[in-house]
Amino acid sequence: MTQRLEMTFMTADGRKVRISLPNADDTLEAGDVEGAMNSLIGLDVFAPGGSPLVAAESARIVTTQVQDLTW
Repeated sequence: MTQRLEMTFMTADGRKVRISLPNADDTLEAGDVEGAMNSLIGLDVFAPGGSPLVAAESARIVTTQVQDLTW
């Protein structure tokens, strides 16, 4: 089973952009993630399509369980 943190941001031109981080810790708290997202916005290092991130939209932890089928 693997987990990833998916953070969704709004850009200055109104588009949603998702940044995913693998191996997320399931003890992350919403306030901590929101603070980290706001820090990323403040650093102004991401500008997908030339449009900077302007707002933290949402975040979630996605758990994936893979079951190999053998024959």
